[in-house]
Order: sequence, then C-alpha cells, then structure tokens
Amino acid sequence: MERNEADVTTAIAPQPAALTAGDRCDRCGAQAYLRVELQTGGELLFCAHHAREHGDKLREVASSVQDETHKLAATPATED
Repeated sequence: MERNEADVTTAIAPQPAALTAGDRCDRCGAQAYLRVELQTGGELLFCAHHAREHGDKLREVASSVQDETHKLAATPATED
C-alpha cells in the first residue's frame, strides 16, 4: 500500500538581519530602527521618530515590519 504524505520539516523561515548603525532612515538619514517590507516589494527604513510619525500608515502597506526601537532604551547615555 502506497502512502501519499507530504514531507514535513522543522525549518524556520529566515529572519531579516539585525539593523546596524550603517542602516539609515529613508526620510532623514538618521540611524534606522524600523525596516518595513512592502506588500508590493522593496523595503523602507526609518528612524524611531519617523517610524512613530508614519507607523499606522506603514503597517497598512507592509508585508512585515522589523521594529528595533527597543534598542534605544537599552543604550546607555554617554558622558563627555
């Protein structure tokens, strides 16, 4: 008797690379903390300020959002 079953794997979908200091906001050039992959293809990067300003609209057109704004709270201030 032949069984017709699909192969099942435990593979995990690839995660986007973490944003770095080299990733810059498409609006103002500041360090990006938000990556938006668009439903139509392509991606946009935003600093925390512009991510907050345009967040609702971005989520409407996004297929995925990578939000790393939590890194701002985790970064201690430097003293000069």
